[in-house]
Amino acid sequence: MDDYVRNKLNEWGLSECIERFEDEGIDKESLFCLHDQDIDNLISKIGPRTKFKRRLKLLKEEQNTTNLEAAECHQNAEEAADPAQNFARMSNIHVHPQVYLSTSDAKIEGKRKLNGLGSSSQWQSSPAKRRHDPIPRSYSDEIILADVKTIMRFVNKRIPNQDNKKLNKFLKDTINNLETDKRELVGVFGRTGAGKSSLINAVIGEKNLLPSGSVNACTSVMIKVEANMLNGKYEADIEFIAKEEWKDELWSLFNFLGNNADQEKDQEDDDYRDTNEKLSALYGEECKNINNENLFDNKYFKEIPEFLNSRKKTLTCDSAKELSARFVKYTRTDPNDSESKDVKKWYWPLVKCVTIRVPNNDLLKHVTLVDLPGNGDRNKSRDKMWKEVVGSCSTVWIVTDINRAVSEKEPWEVLESACSLMGNGGECKHIHFICTKSDLIEDSDAHSAAVPGLILKRNLQAKEAVKKEFGKSKKIKKHFSGESFQVFTVSSKEFLKEKRLKPDDTEIPKLQEFLQHLNDSHSEIKNYVSRAHGILSLIQGASCREAAAHEMDVCTVLEEKLRHELDEVRNPMEEAHEAFVKCLSEGVEKSRSSCETMLKSFLYPRGMKGGAFHRRLKCVVQNNGTHKPKKGKEVNLNVKLASCLTDSIDEEFRKTFPNEGKSTPFNGVINTFSLDTVRLIEKHKDVELQLIFLESEEEKIRTLLHKNIRERKKTIYSSLTTTIEKCMHECYEKAAQLRGKDSMKNMRSTIENHVHELKDIMFEQAKNEMLNVLSDLKESTLKKLEETMQESIDLSLKTDGDSIPDFTVQLEKVERYYKQLKGTSDEETPICPDPTGPAAAALHN
Repeated sequence: MDDYVRNKLNEWGLSECIERFEDEGIDKESLFCLHDQDIDNLISKIGPRTKFKRRLKLLKEEQNTTNLEAAECHQNAEEAADPAQNFARMSNIHVHPQVYLSTSDAKIEGKRKLNGLGSSSQWQSSPAKRRHDPIPRSYSDEIILADVKTIMRFVNKRIPNQDNKKLNKFLKDTINNLETDKRELVGVFGRTGAGKSSLINAVIGEKNLLPSGSVNACTSVMIKVEANMLNGKYEADIEFIAKEEWKDELWSLFNFLGNNADQEKDQEDDDYRDTNEKLSALYGEECKNINNENLFDNKYFKEIPEFLNSRKKTLTCDSAKELSARFVKYTRTDPNDSESKDVKKWYWPLVKCVTIRVPNNDLLKHVTLVDLPGNGDRNKSRDKMWKEVVGSCSTVWIVTDINRAVSEKEPWEVLESACSLMGNGGECKHIHFICTKSDLIEDSDAHSAAVPGLILKRNLQAKEAVKKEFGKSKKIKKHFSGESFQVFTVSSKEFLKEKRLKPDDTEIPKLQEFLQHLNDSHSEIKNYVSRAHGILSLIQGASCREAAAHEMDVCTVLEEKLRHELDEVRNPMEEAHEAFVKCLSEGVEKSRSSCETMLKSFLYPRGMKGGAFHRRLKCVVQNNGTHKPKKGKEVNLNVKLASCLTDSIDEEFRKTFPNEGKSTPFNGVINTFSLDTVRLIEKHKDVELQLIFLESEEEKIRTLLHKNIRERKKTIYSSLTTTIEKCMHECYEKAAQLRGKDSMKNMRSTIENHVHELKDIMFEQAKNEMLNVLSDLKESTLKKLEETMQESIDLSLKTDGDSIPDFTVQLEKVERYYKQLKGTSDEETPICPDPTGPAAAALHN
């Protein structure tokens, strides 16, 4: 063993493996040659073995990137001296010096070869290229992506900067926009003590990242956990609320304390304590005597000048444990906790979000885990961010203790209150109900040997009980089917320690597998290579054009087909519009007839004392119709008034804008859009390259339109409540100004009179607003589709690329990569990154 391997094992926390690696003589060279079976023989325990495999894979990828960058720098340095040699090196193609062509000659040659790309013996790969070591698929795909990205950077640099050339600008813009970082959001809900932090730590393999145990979670701060793709450090970005927001919140807090200091204690005491907690966290004992002039004294913000300057604060550490100790004061509060005894101030009241970045973590490469407060927040910016994130989660984890999974109200209340925001108002496809602490069994008299069996039996019973409870909730099932709902029983403790239960029995590996599926980059790689192939096809087709005889005929056919396909997209969208007109009309009538009854149940609740309701109603009118108590459900009068309208469209909306399964909006009409380029290629080989580009543009616009529809459908669904809120705003302002004797009675009367006067127009207005934004979606979708495809037709078949260099070799290579990823590459000459080239160097370093 050499120092390199020893240092790596120590760095990865695998020092216990050093002796075994020494016995087997593993040095740097042999480290990079290890296969799965070799690793299985070297490391017997699952935990360290899994960790080693992940770290080794990341090390190979890191070296791959380093070698690629070095190769690119070397290539750029030599480009001016010998562009032809660089051109060949870029594609790992052996080219005899006598076949180098000038740019103009290459175009002429390219025209001759248009129908038989790569058939000339002058451009054949060397025999050595076909003799390569097999590369595992996962590595191969990543290397292909890196190689194609390098090729496209090279192509982008070679395209001349000519503002008067529309094609040149289009190509550069398109290449620059090839890379997209699609992140899947997984929202994690769970009360303090449910094991949420331990679960996240176990799933991502970072035992000491999120603090757990006796430290009390602050329900206001959102924590995002994602991968650090830039360096090997543990980092945390602290994002603060705006200074002006804190001024407004302080005014509300002092107003709340002043109005309620002498009032009787009741069920709203949690809000009173929460107010005191926020003030004392930041200002300590001084909060009792502090005045408005001293609230922003620098002495309170010595550690966080970023707050006063409206900037983020970044913490950087070498370990998860160190970072956890440093960011705890921004997310939690517990002065009695031994690990936090040195913390003098707690800054969580000022924090909107903390983003933690973990190095070398494959599961977080394209996935962000979000530790979410269960009920939003009173602070407007925090609440807005909370709603945006919840609405953007493709998966939601509801975490609760297995012994209270059914009986505990909080997780079910969170799910019910947020289901419309996640479902019709969002993009959630999966709900995972995760029962934690599954290793614990309450029967203390059970024989130790029987405990594992009892645990597994109890876990199965818990799963069935949770599924049964899910089936009872009509509100949740309006937005989600049983197919989207799964139950997991996990034990973070058992998974990390590998004691009585097998790791697989804790079901944490199943959650990891799910995240890996979300994180699967193969489709991303395929999409990138497909679009790169389309761009290179356009370049080569445009530079080799000779005004093909059938070119104008093909243009005519494509434009006629485009008009036909636009009608095919338009019709289902108009049918959906008519369906919503019918649903909403029924909803308007029901709203008019029942709104005053619903309002009465809101304004005169049973079982609530007058003082408590007075405070709640005051909070409602001061916050434009909503109130978020410390515990329990959000109070939202706007949602209540809009409920008949939303109920009327829920079923149709879910059918029109589905989240679950493989269904797509408007009965999948966007997916079926096609200019039939495959059939045209068979008939018109002289414009094959241009049609290949159009095919890739179809896929690109379909993806873009789905993304736009997914985002805009959230606005469409929320428009009903938003319109009601706007209509009610005037009466909320009036009611908030009422003071003194009979103020509660007057607030009630103000709201009742306003609703009575507006009920004939308010709900109709909400209906029309939703139909308008739905129409806007239809028109903008059709316009984007028509303009994009018409521009693509014009660029590919009506524009010359006389200023663009020849990229035949690059096209040939990317085309073969593309076919390999599609599974259709030539079996006799399978393409794989050259084992002697920079892209594969990491595998043989």
